Amino acid sequence: MLDVGGGVLLVAAFAAGFVDAVVGGGGLIQIPAIFSVMQGTSPATLLGTNKLASVFGTSAAAVNYARRTPVAWSTVAPAASTAFLFSLLGAWTVTRIPADFLRSLLPFVLLAVAVYTFRRKDLGSVHRPLHSGVKEKVMAVLVGAGIGFYDGFFGPGVGSFLVFLFVRSFGFDFLSASAASKVVNVATNIAALLVFGFNGHLLWQLGLTMAVCQVVGSILGTKLALKHGSGFVRRLFLFVVGILILKTGYDAWLK
Repeated sequence: MLDVGGGVLLVAAFAAGFVDAVVGGGGLIQIPAIFSVMQGTSPATLLGTNKLASVFGTSAAAVNYARRTPVAWSTVAPAASTAFLFSLLGAWTVTRIPADFLRSLLPFVLLAVAVYTFRRKDLGSVHRPLHSGVKEKVMAVLVGAGIGFYDGFFGPGVGSFLVFLFVRSFGFDFLSASAASKVVNVATNIAALLVFGFNGHLLWQLGLTMAVCQVVGSILGTKLALKHGSGFVRRLFLFVVGILILKTGYDAWLK
């Protein structure tokens, strides 16, 4: 039987999979839980184990979205490919340059995202792609490079940033943006997982057990997003970003 700590991690993985499938930000739930329960374990190993569970949940969400809603592959494919490469670069860079400056800046960036989204009531309500052809691919590569490097270098809120960027920069509605963000997030998760795995920072049994719960939560979250549409995704997006502002602000300035 599971002990209390193990039960907490499974519940956290389920909740993280649910939230991440809709708007990203599942790490807000899963990372604090695994650090709290697994005290004394190397932080790199805990982050690697978190990525192992997350890649399954995010992949399940990506597959479910692709089955039920069109994915703009002409945008998503170049963004995901570039994000994979730059996530590797970001992971390598963070071993040489501290991320303290980015940590202190993040709450303000998230606040700007939240205020912009809240004030633009029509933002993401209609799927009206803004770019095509070469411009679309160039924009996708730029977004993939930026978000990939960020995820490898630092990471908190990457799923929510992706949703916002697909809405704001590409004219997607929130539901299509969430579907697109999952594919890109799978690429960045795999890149990070390769780095952690190569360096032996994985607890395979724990990570795979949490992955099962992540997948279940992910499937439920995807179904609710598809059922209730962009309005539901937008509301949950604003809620998750609000929590991220509080969490990252506390970590950067008060902790």
